[in-house]
Formats: sequence, C-alpha cells, structure tokens
Amino acid sequence: MMFEMLYSKIHRATVTDANLNYTGSITIDKNLIDAAGLKIGQKVDIVNINNGERISTYVIEGKSGSNIVCLNGAAARKAQVGDKIIIIAYVMIDEKELQNFKPNIILVDEKNSIIKKEEHL
Repeated sequence: MMFEMLYSKIHRATVTDANLNYTGSITIDKNLIDAAGLKIGQKVDIVNINNGERISTYVIEGKSGSNIVCLNGAAARKAQVGDKIIIIAYVMIDEKELQNFKPNIILVDEKNSIIKKEEHL
C-alpha cells in the first residue's frame, strides 16, 4: 500500500516578488531548495497565509543567497510581495518506508533566511 505523505515544507516564507509576465512556477533561492530537499521542476503546493489561497505549481531555481521566493505567471495573482506562504511537497511512500521516514521542515525568518531545519512533524 502507498501513502501520500508530507515530503518537505518551507514554513512562513516571505514572497519577495510576483512576476505575472513569466511563464509560470515559483522561483526559490537555491539554498532553500537544497535545505528542503526539493528538486527543480518538482510539484509543490503554495498556501498563502495572508489570503487563504492554495495553488499548485513547480519549482524553479533562484540564485543562491538571494533569498528569492517569487510567484510567477498566473500564480502571481495569488500573492503580493510581503505575503507569508508555506511551500509544501509530497511524496508517495510504501508502508515499509513510513517507519523511518521524516519530512524536511525548514523554518525561515522574514528575510527567508533559514532559522531551523526540523526532521519531524
């Protein structure tokens, strides 16, 4: 049996830009991508804490150290610069893997710098 589980979460990231004219996706600082264990092109859900919007898109790599979190294309309509969001990725895991699986949870400050990395719910 397979279960869809939380794989990774970047909690309370601050939107630094919203680019309506880009083709789509969310651009995330490479340091955050690496810390969260995300992959380029991976599907993620974006939950906007400020307005309650929830959308799905995919990850694009931003410059390391830039602290960028930019919603692109149609997703740019779902957030404003300064909004707090949660970036969530899921994974399919079989029952055997569940026993030892721990998601990556990245907590960031208002500038999208990593405060803490947790490996549990």
